[in-house]
Amino acid sequence: MKSELVVNVQPSEVSIALLEDSRLVSLQKESRNVSYAVGDIYLAKVKKLMPGLNASFVNVGHEKDAFLHYLDLGSNFSSYFEFVKQLLDDKKHVPAISKMKHLPDIDKHGVIADVIQPGTELLVQIVKEPISTKGPRLTTEITFTGRYLVLIPFCDKISISQKIKSTEEKLRLRQLIGSIKPKNFGVIVRTSAEGKRVAELNHELKTLLKCWDDTIAKAQKVEAPSLLFEEDSRIVGVLRDIFSPTFENVYVNDADTFAQISKYVNLIAPERKDIVKLYDDEVPIFDNFNITKQIKSSFGKTVSFKSGAYIIIEHTEALHVIDVNSGNRTKAGTDQESNALDVNMRAADEIARQLRLRDIGGIIVIDFIDMNKAEHRQRLYEHMKEVMANDRARHNILQLSKFGLMQITRQRVRPAMDITTTESCPSCYGKGEVQPSLLFTDTLHEKIEYLINDLKIRGFKMYVHPFINAYIKKGFFSIYCKWKLKHGFGFKIIPDQSLAYLQYRVIDKAGNELDLKEEKDLASSSTKNKSKTTNRNQED
Repeated sequence: MKSELVVNVQPSEVSIALLEDSRLVSLQKESRNVSYAVGDIYLAKVKKLMPGLNASFVNVGHEKDAFLHYLDLGSNFSSYFEFVKQLLDDKKHVPAISKMKHLPDIDKHGVIADVIQPGTELLVQIVKEPISTKGPRLTTEITFTGRYLVLIPFCDKISISQKIKSTEEKLRLRQLIGSIKPKNFGVIVRTSAEGKRVAELNHELKTLLKCWDDTIAKAQKVEAPSLLFEEDSRIVGVLRDIFSPTFENVYVNDADTFAQISKYVNLIAPERKDIVKLYDDEVPIFDNFNITKQIKSSFGKTVSFKSGAYIIIEHTEALHVIDVNSGNRTKAGTDQESNALDVNMRAADEIARQLRLRDIGGIIVIDFIDMNKAEHRQRLYEHMKEVMANDRARHNILQLSKFGLMQITRQRVRPAMDITTTESCPSCYGKGEVQPSLLFTDTLHEKIEYLINDLKIRGFKMYVHPFINAYIKKGFFSIYCKWKLKHGFGFKIIPDQSLAYLQYRVIDKAGNELDLKEEKDLASSSTKNKSKTTNRNQED
């Protein structure tokens, strides 16, 4: 199977698409200025206790108070709390964890009011981002994640990934980590550490320890609530979890991001550093790899797959519901039971892909087409488990109920990705009346004249819908050629599949998007306001 990563860097966000045999199977979007992301560490203050929930609400600076449950305090909370108290009481000296005495674990059936009070300052880490009306979810079990290791302060345990099957390798890694880790620090050895040398693991352990030292040093200098730690590069943070040296290519359309990813790949897999490639073509990177079209066909309420069958995906606050329909299948056989099994098996493939693609979490209920034979229902269940095996998110799949419903729970850490595939009209903005489409090329020409003659901008790129681009460039002496002869060669028109039919956008030399409508409207509205004021003054 051919696996490729395509990284689309835009001014406000970064989109990372995972392709398997050129088919989109995973899409992640990260805002470049996102806050309260999973893994961020804050100095926070307890706002109020909720004894009925055995939890507390904590102020981390978000508009909604964050949630900290008693069970998320961790068994080593006593040692953690004593350290934080010393750290914040004495701003001149940083206590050393390795020299501290490990205190007894807290009672797992205890009460939160016995260990913290309103106004208590804590070091907390985001484990679940704000979703809908809920604030972030927190833990005081601080962790620092690397490519091979996860560092856990206030713990002295070494854990090995269950995916490492070799007993000899597990023993080697346990002895190796035990010889290099400091006292009172726990370590989780990740699957990617299998077969790695001491020098590589030791280097990463020192890097993670430095992150911890920098975090606690910053905690002494700030007031709660304050951000203490976040990933140096969110793009690298996302790649760390999904990257595999087996990828054939990694395409990036931004030079700075290309340098970051190249450095990261060179660090973890030097022999594979050549797979990272800078994409510098004028056609949008997602258009070039046919990702834009796949996004528009894969997101939305209804998703079709082979043989005319389709699924309908509905979202509610409590759960996600998926309905399987056979549609007008062209190859429908005479046997209804076999036909139902065939549709359900194909639907299971698409549903497994959709859960990864949209990052759907929580409770998922699937209404498959009814099947009478128990062996067919079992076969569908086994197939769903098989196609979900590659899903990195923790999940649990239940057998089909007597109503033909399958229930799945899937780990939800971030909000489900909701991409609107319908296009709002760029001409009427929902009013129901549009400008004559025949005159749209005149509008584009006006924008080009305005940019060149009024704003004196050169070297800009105008992106339009592919149909409009084809019309403008049609023929030997096209409209595009006429504009070039009149205004020179200081601009380009490029097709962009993500745009609506009568929509356009303009990017200057520096990569900034120009809002022409806003500039001209502001100018015209100010002129109108001035004339109205003048008229009123004359009337007065």
